[in-house]
Amino acid sequence: MVISYSCSAGSKMTWILSLLFILAAATQVHGVSLPGFLSIDCGWTNGTSYDDNKNTTLTYVSDKEFVEGGKSYNIMAQYIEGATNEQEKTLRSFPDGQRNCYTLPTSIDKKYLIRATFTYGNYDGLNSSENGSLFLFGLHIGVNFWTMVNLTKWGSSNTIWKEVITIASDTNTSVCLINLGSGTPFISTLDLRKLDDAMFRFLNRSISLSYFTRKRFGSVDDLITRYPHDSVDRFWEAAKRYSFPWLNLTTAQKVNRLPGNDDFQVPSEILQKASTINRNFSWLNISVRASDNIDYRSLELLPIFHFAEIDGNSPNRTFDIYDDDNLLFSNYTPPPFRVDSTYNSSRFLRKKGVLFTLRKTASSDLPPLINAYEVYSLVRMENSTTSSDDVNHMKDIKKYYSLARNWNGDPCSPREYSWQGLSCNYANGNKIPSIISVDLSASGLIGTLHDSFMKMTSLEKLDLSQNNLTGGIPDYQLNSLRVLDLSNNQLDGPISDSVLQRFKAGQLELRLEGNPICSIVKEKYCSNKKNRTPIVLIAVLVPVVFILLVVLVCILWRLCWKGKSGEQEDYSLYEEETPLHIDIRRFTYAELKLITNNFQTIIGKGGFGTVYHGILENNDEVAVKVLVETSIAESKDFLPEVQTLSKVHHKNLVALVGYCQNKKCLALVYDFMPRGNLQQLLRGGYDNSLNWEERLHIALDAAQGLEYLHGSCTPSIVHRDVKTPNILLDKNLVAKISDFGLSRAFNAAYTHISTVAAGTLGYLDPEYHATFQLTVKTDVYSFGIVLLEIVTGQPPVFMDPQTIHLPNWVRQKIAKGSIHDVVDKKLLDQYDATHLQTVIDLAMNCLENASIDRPSMTEVVSVLKLCLPISSERQSATSTPRKKNVMDAEIPRQFQLMISGGSTTSYEGSSFQSGYTGGVSEISHISGR
Repeated sequence: MVISYSCSAGSKMTWILSLLFILAAATQVHGVSLPGFLSIDCGWTNGTSYDDNKNTTLTYVSDKEFVEGGKSYNIMAQYIEGATNEQEKTLRSFPDGQRNCYTLPTSIDKKYLIRATFTYGNYDGLNSSENGSLFLFGLHIGVNFWTMVNLTKWGSSNTIWKEVITIASDTNTSVCLINLGSGTPFISTLDLRKLDDAMFRFLNRSISLSYFTRKRFGSVDDLITRYPHDSVDRFWEAAKRYSFPWLNLTTAQKVNRLPGNDDFQVPSEILQKASTINRNFSWLNISVRASDNIDYRSLELLPIFHFAEIDGNSPNRTFDIYDDDNLLFSNYTPPPFRVDSTYNSSRFLRKKGVLFTLRKTASSDLPPLINAYEVYSLVRMENSTTSSDDVNHMKDIKKYYSLARNWNGDPCSPREYSWQGLSCNYANGNKIPSIISVDLSASGLIGTLHDSFMKMTSLEKLDLSQNNLTGGIPDYQLNSLRVLDLSNNQLDGPISDSVLQRFKAGQLELRLEGNPICSIVKEKYCSNKKNRTPIVLIAVLVPVVFILLVVLVCILWRLCWKGKSGEQEDYSLYEEETPLHIDIRRFTYAELKLITNNFQTIIGKGGFGTVYHGILENNDEVAVKVLVETSIAESKDFLPEVQTLSKVHHKNLVALVGYCQNKKCLALVYDFMPRGNLQQLLRGGYDNSLNWEERLHIALDAAQGLEYLHGSCTPSIVHRDVKTPNILLDKNLVAKISDFGLSRAFNAAYTHISTVAAGTLGYLDPEYHATFQLTVKTDVYSFGIVLLEIVTGQPPVFMDPQTIHLPNWVRQKIAKGSIHDVVDKKLLDQYDATHLQTVIDLAMNCLENASIDRPSMTEVVSVLKLCLPISSERQSATSTPRKKNVMDAEIPRQFQLMISGGSTTSYEGSSFQSGYTGGVSEISHISGR
């Protein structure tokens, strides 16, 4: 087996006998490789495959063909000695990247069971699972959240396993490990098992099932029953009810399925055993309960019971089945020697404790029996995948150019894990993301232009500049393309007519400067547009230089008319001669006038100056912020903003397109954010209000931007003015942090830097304001205010009826009522109460007076990800270390099963506990008088 159990001394002999039986079977069958079966030993490097003759007889293969990235490790030697199989000994770890994915071959619309196991074995020597720190990471099935892997306070030699049953939507299905900043993701094994089409008939592409618990009853020697006894290799755990009043039933007669009941195909071997209770008792209870640290309100559980009457004496056995006090099935009689699987796929249960009662009816002679049961948790497959054609084209491009990019999983979905260098459109009618921009500039591309670029039907912008591409430009028929930047390559032609015609018609911006073809072709697309204005100025001024008198006359004339006609003033004369040594575009004042249509459209105003809407030569929209100050010496914000944004690049930071350094005008040119800023949307009316999911996405976007500034920049950067007006939103509501005028670099070697307190009223960190000692936690405090604004829709300081700070208002409202009293009314109660509580708690943690008590932005990001629909599934509990190699799905190990019954005989005070010491559940009997 992949995972073994430790067992009590009394069960060792049966375990040894069982193992000998398996070994005997393995001597007859070697290397079983079944159609639709794929068994992957992650991190195994000693060959291409091997036969697991010790346990299952299945063939295991290396994971090299199914994953990119990651590092192979062996668990520590002290744990290898105790490993019961090869799969436990190796693993693959993923220290790099937020998302790393395995790609498994599947058939479209076929059903699969996918299982992953995790044995830490202290492979990295960090003792991460036992040192008390948070150690968890996420799992995605395709582009949707599946479950959490929580190894916090977990024994290093223990194993966790996760299982999902899903329908493949494509020829490949990905299983992705998500780094949440709380431990390095790793994986030990990955199994793919194709299921019969008739199984789990209620599944569809929108619904998958995550394993919760699966038990078999009766007198069972093996702790786990799996392949070859179960043809699809499910893990059935032995319930181990051997003490009074439990009674075990066994038959050698085959138990068949009822006609048409192929939903679950429970093995006959499992159905040939059952458990009941002494006939003096009338009912038994099965209690499935989530532990306190599991977000049970997000769980949607589906119980499935498997019954078969195996008493050959034609007994009269009828019972009712209850969910708590709700009758699920009445007058149920198990069919003799036939399995009947009882469930209600239209009813998923949302309860912390679910008590299932099997109670005999008044007309029944015998109490209930049960052969097996399963409980699954619903996984909603709500995120759409990118067009498979686009995905295949990008993979072809990656392969053709041998790109060393961490491109894993879906290119666009989920959007927070979109591929580097791609922009996607999430707003089309069918909700399928499409790739609209590809930026592979300076990526070391060698060879000709690959035709896959022009097969992506939604592509609008393609930047392949600063590479070593050769040849010509093929005949592309892609009407969506608006910008094709091939500058600074080695292209020597020819250029296809279709491209030239679109360029001449103004439908395509073509950039070819810096290519050999430009030595032959003298066209506008070969000119360096960035340098065109200085060339024009030189062409005009050089002749004038030779005529000194004319120059002097011109200057005097302009000075003379300066006060008379401001509109006629030539600002080009005031261009700073010494540019900033920054690798972004420098605009002249004349260019600013042109792109803003003479500063016609104002889109924002503030103490800093005025923001105008502009359109560049390539039709890209920009925002031009003209500062009040007219010199770098006067402006405290201009130079820090330019220096910061020219160095940092992140999808959640606003992009600085360029700047203007003129003695009469200082300006910054940014990407245009058509949805404005967060403050405007939160204060707007119902028509443009944000829903709960959009607010969470915006919060996560902003948090990721700050996390990048704090953790990925060297030195770290403290923004110092985090607030809703400085969180801008693009057309897809992707948030980007802006306004870095107050930002400061922060060396991690120091605990703080001393600086005059700056920021905005209501967002100011009280510790920073009192001590002038700046740390990254200053931004965390401000972000806490932003989170409360997102939840409440209220400003940071307002009248109610007297002036009150938002955190104090929230505390007062909750103290007098509940968290629901602080929620923005525009949400119309359409939100998840559990996640609301999580966000408010997170905000309050960010607002701790002492910075040391506040979380880092990495921790903030981890919490917010758990609240999003793609990761709204709950964290699993792992509070108690277990004995070695306990097979577990984390959640079920916190459950308790118990029975109770009513009888005419008193067994007062009786108490029984299972002899199974390595298992998931405790079993107790309570007298039922």
